[in-house]
Amino acid sequence: MNAAKLREKPRLDFINDPLAKREADRVQANRDELVERISQTIRHDGTIEPLKGLHLYRFSSPMQACHAVSVPAFCMLAQGSKEVLLGNDCYQYDTAHYLLATIELPIMSQILEASEAQPCLNLCLELDSTLVGSVMVEAGYPLVQKGANVKAINVSPLDAPLLDAVVRLVRLLDTPAEARVLMPLVAREIIYRLLIGTQGSRLRQIAVLGGYTHHIAEAVERLRKDFDQPLRIENIAREIGMSVSGFHHHFKSVTAMSPLQFQKHLRLQEARRLMLGEDIDAASAAYRVGYDDASHFNREYKRLFGAPPMRDVQRLRETAK
Repeated sequence: MNAAKLREKPRLDFINDPLAKREADRVQANRDELVERISQTIRHDGTIEPLKGLHLYRFSSPMQACHAVSVPAFCMLAQGSKEVLLGNDCYQYDTAHYLLATIELPIMSQILEASEAQPCLNLCLELDSTLVGSVMVEAGYPLVQKGANVKAINVSPLDAPLLDAVVRLVRLLDTPAEARVLMPLVAREIIYRLLIGTQGSRLRQIAVLGGYTHHIAEAVERLRKDFDQPLRIENIAREIGMSVSGFHHHFKSVTAMSPLQFQKHLRLQEARRLMLGEDIDAASAAYRVGYDDASHFNREYKRLFGAPPMRDVQRLRETAK
């Protein structure tokens, strides 16, 4: 299980070091500014996209784990704490850590700490692989080692320079005209800070041609596109130039799931969306997402979501009222 340590003991060695104390004060001032600016921008629970590719979330109470699909993004918290589950792996992060995701994957996320007085405030910046590659070239980074693969999600400590860049990005919320010019520049700095940080290899893998992570990203896109079709592992492995056993191994290394588990999650999440959004019955949803056996669909749905299809949908509708 992978998890960041929350609430680390505060360092006291800056008491007799004026430079360290000034740095700690600057970090705290940045954190306070993030809370204030994000709170003013999103005043009610939910999510908004005030600038293209920048998403803000607000939660005023802890929330049980819910199913979602991650996108390639840099995510951090101005307030509160959160947990993301990918397969059997667990990633927790808070205001002192950030989460980096590099492939679209079915995940579960849960808000751990939030209240009316101190809502959980989440910021996510989408990461474009072309832009990441451009920053890599400008920074003079070589191609990653061929054949390497890294997990698609992880958590790392948030350092002061990266926090500075995020604060400057959030300040642009007050000046949309300036944001059109300055946001791409700040985004490039954030990407650069990520590239030179502890998760640089994760970001570089997804941005370049070569290495198994890129091939697995291709396979993920294929599975997402054809999730309702029969899964033919041999065909996918051949198309991306891998053996079947190698494909299984590297797919699970990156996504924490087997290809079959990945497809199952995609199918069941889409079936849930269809029943909620289009008000169709479970059998029809099962057929739409590729199941031939309704009873098999019901069993797998209950195993993933904790309740039979229609009971789960009814519960979600009641919760949304």
